[in-house]
Amino acid sequence: MRRRGPVLALLLAGLGAGAAAQQQQGAAPAMPEKAAACVACHGPGGAKPIQDDYPRLAGQTSRYLYLQLRDYQEGRRENPLMSPMAAGLSRDEMRALADYFAAQKPQPQGFAVDAAKARLGRAKADETLCTMCHLGGFSGQNEVPRVAGQNPAYVVKQLADFKAGRRTNDAGTMSSVSKTLSEADIENLAHYLAGL
Repeated sequence: MRRRGPVLALLLAGLGAGAAAQQQQGAAPAMPEKAAACVACHGPGGAKPIQDDYPRLAGQTSRYLYLQLRDYQEGRRENPLMSPMAAGLSRDEMRALADYFAAQKPQPQGFAVDAAKARLGRAKADETLCTMCHLGGFSGQNEVPRVAGQNPAYVVKQLADFKAGRRTNDAGTMSSVSKTLSEADIENLAHYLAGL
């Protein structure tokens, strides 16, 4: 029994050092307490929302998620569900939520993509130079969102809202681009992005 004490102490010290090393290597952050409210609508890890017109948060850029929460809180973006949810969050809580969902792995999209619409969507994305901001693979960067694998109904709603001026919390880029899109273009883009 006496010999086990030092061995156990060394084992525990090793486990602690291993956990610290894992954190330094960029281990995924633990789920923040406030994330429970998010997953009620956006699904576990933000990967499978309960409704098609809710966005997938998993794998989204942290900076984008943080800015959207801040915009909901400060009234630059409005939504009857999200605006009140963001109202009481501190900046640190917003950052923790953004970091958590950004670290989650996106899940395959269950949407049945129409191949013909997706081809037309890809052509329109090439024509409007979408990858200049959203990057190749549409993985997003900084405050530009990941749109690869996003819920098509959500994509359609956001593009329609930018086009109609109902959503304006961008630097003007999406508002300008969306004004050049027809309803068919928007639907085609949604199919293309869902399949990525």
